[in-house]
Amino acid sequence: MGEAQTILRIAVAIIRDEAGRVLLVRKAGTRAFMQPGGKIEAGERPDAALCRELAEELRLQVSSADLRYIGEAEAPAANEPDTFVHAEIFEIAQCGPIVIAAEIAEAAWVDPDRPATIALAPLTRDHILPLVEQVHGMDLS
Repeated sequence: MGEAQTILRIAVAIIRDEAGRVLLVRKAGTRAFMQPGGKIEAGERPDAALCRELAEELRLQVSSADLRYIGEAEAPAANEPDTFVHAEIFEIAQCGPIVIAAEIAEAAWVDPDRPATIALAPLTRDHILPLVEQVHGMDLS
């Protein structure tokens, strides 16, 4: 990465349904689907940021106790040029109903083995879905 590039710190969630599909979201005015989550504010813990973002974007009420830390990854940002994201990745064991809110335009449940023909954010395409596919069928919680 060059010196001129910006790095955004984000926290993202792997949310799966009973069939093993992964929840992806698309923000208004963008093409790429990505994990739910968002930017970590200054002084904010990654888990707290994720809980806040999930409440804002999907009306999900989760606590840090509902999250399992998976790891971290870096990738080019999907919607911001000359920017990389440094993601703290968590899995949510279970969650309630999802309601699209805030800047989210669309949500989709995607089979990690066959993500269809939708545009995927680099983090999702190159890191998250391969990770989920690798452990597909295993309970990560």
